[in-house]
Amino acid sequence: MRNRSFWRKAGVFFLSFLLTGSLFLTSNIPSARAGDNDGTLSQETTWKKRQLRALWVASVTNIDWPSAPGLPIGQQQQEFIQILNEAKELNMNAVVVQIRPTADAFYPSKLNPWSKYLTGTQGKNPGYDPLDFMVREAHKRNLEFHAWFNPYRVSMDTETDQLAPNNVARLHPDWVRSYGGKLYLDPGLPEVRAYIINSVMEVVNHYDIDAVHFDDYFYPYPVSGIDFPDDPTYQKYGADYPDKGDWRRHNVNLLVEQLSHAIKEAKPYVKFGISPFGIWRNQNTDPTGSDTNGLQSYDSIYCDTRTWINEGWIDYVAPQIYWNFGYAPAAYEKLVDWWAHEVNGKNVHLYIGQAAYKIGHSTEAWDDPEEMPNQLLFNNQFAEVKGSIFFSYKDVKANYLGFRDRLKNDLFKYPALIPTMPWLDDNPPKKPKLLKAENKSGSAVHLVWKDQSKGDSTAFAIYRFSSAKEISLNRPQNLIATVRKNGNGLQTFDDRTAENKPAIYVITALDRLHNESKPSNPIFVR
Repeated sequence: MRNRSFWRKAGVFFLSFLLTGSLFLTSNIPSARAGDNDGTLSQETTWKKRQLRALWVASVTNIDWPSAPGLPIGQQQQEFIQILNEAKELNMNAVVVQIRPTADAFYPSKLNPWSKYLTGTQGKNPGYDPLDFMVREAHKRNLEFHAWFNPYRVSMDTETDQLAPNNVARLHPDWVRSYGGKLYLDPGLPEVRAYIINSVMEVVNHYDIDAVHFDDYFYPYPVSGIDFPDDPTYQKYGADYPDKGDWRRHNVNLLVEQLSHAIKEAKPYVKFGISPFGIWRNQNTDPTGSDTNGLQSYDSIYCDTRTWINEGWIDYVAPQIYWNFGYAPAAYEKLVDWWAHEVNGKNVHLYIGQAAYKIGHSTEAWDDPEEMPNQLLFNNQFAEVKGSIFFSYKDVKANYLGFRDRLKNDLFKYPALIPTMPWLDDNPPKKPKLLKAENKSGSAVHLVWKDQSKGDSTAFAIYRFSSAKEISLNRPQNLIATVRKNGNGLQTFDDRTAENKPAIYVITALDRLHNESKPSNPIFVR
C-alpha cells in the first residue's frame, strides 16, 4: 500500500525503479468494440447487483484515520463515523481498516503494544477499544469490516528506543532485521510465524470481524544492491532449498497456509484476503506471466500468489493494479485480463485494487477524469472481477476530478450486495414476512417485517418496484437499501426516496456471507 504524499514527492524516481520504461509514456484508450479486452468499453454504465465496493482506511502515519495521534476519544470516534457515513453514502459495502500497521495494535492485545498512531506514544492506552467500536459502527451500517494486518513490519524507522517495552523488537531482538531504514521481522523464523498467526487469531477469536486482510508487504521491497539480511536464518533453516528465493517463498507460503487453516478452524465464515503488488511475473521471465515489464512480486518480495489461489488458502485476491490504460510497462487492461484468467474456475474472488490516490496527481493519463471511471466500467466486462477496493478513503473523499461525484451519481448509483462465497456457505436464510408498508404523509414509506430465519440472518435487502410485471430481484436498479438486523424483534425501515409514487415493496433476508433468501410477500403502496 502506498502513501499518496509519498508518491507525489518521489513518484518519478520510485516508479522508474519499480517499472522499467518512461513514466511519461501516455496513451489514449484505443477505440474498438465494447467487450474487447484492450481497455475499451461502452460509455453506458452497467450496474451489478453483486459487487464488493470497499475503501482502504490506512492508519500507518495517520494517512486516513485517526487524522492525527493523540486526539480526544470523541474526535477519534467522530472521524471514524464520518468515514463510515461517507462509505454508506457512496453505496460502498465494506471497509478495510488497518488495525496492526507496525507490530502494534488498535485493540487491547496481549501480544502487541497500543499503536502510537492512536495516542502519539506506543504502548499508551487510548482509553477505549477502537476495534470494538469500529466493528460495531461498521455493522450498524451493514458494512463488512475487513481487519487489515501488516505481518512483518515492526517500525517505519530503526529507533528502537521509541518502541514500547513489550514490543516484539525489544522482547525478541534476534527476530528483527533492519533494512531500508525500517525494522522487519525475519519471515524465515518459525517463532516469527507463530507470533504473527497468534496476533491475527487474537483478533479473529475476540472480535466480530468479517475478514482478515494482508496487503502487499511481505519480504520488504528491495533496496538496490542490498539483500535482506537473513543469511544466518537461511543457513539454519534453508538446507532443503538451494535457491534462496524458493526458501523465502516457502516461508511466506507457510504463513499464508497455516493462518488460513487457523482462521477457518476458529470461524469458518471469516474470509482471508490478500492484496498483492499488481504484477506476479512478467512474460519475459515466465511465459505464463503477464505482458508487462516491471517489478515481479514473485521474485522481489517472494509472493507466490498463484499457489495461494490454486491451493484455496485465500478467499479473495485484490491485486494493486495502480497503472493507467496503455501504460507500457504495466497496462491496466492487460493486468486485469491476466488476473481474471488466473482466478478463473477457482474458489477465490478477484477484487481490483484501484489507485484513487493517483487521480489528478500522477501522470498525464491520470489527469483524464475518465481514467478511473473507465477502469471500473472495464472491470464490469469480466465475470471474474467481483469488485474493487480503493486506496484510500481520503483520496476518494477529496473528489479529485469529480470522481467521488461520479461514484455517487453514476457508477455506484445503486446499492450492491457483496458477492457470495459458496465454498464457505451456500445455504440461504428463510424469507421474511412483510407485515406493513404504509405511506407516512408523503415523507416516507414505513416498512415493517418479521424475520423468520431463526437466527441465520444478519441483514435485509429492500426492493421497490413500480409495477407487478417489474418484480425481479435481478435488477440492481430495484435494490434501494440494505440494512443490518436489529435484534430478534420486528424490523423496520423508512424509505425516504419513494417520491410519493405507487410502488410495490419486497424484502429478502441475507446471512453474514450474503446468501439471499427468497423474496417476502409483496405489498403495494399507493
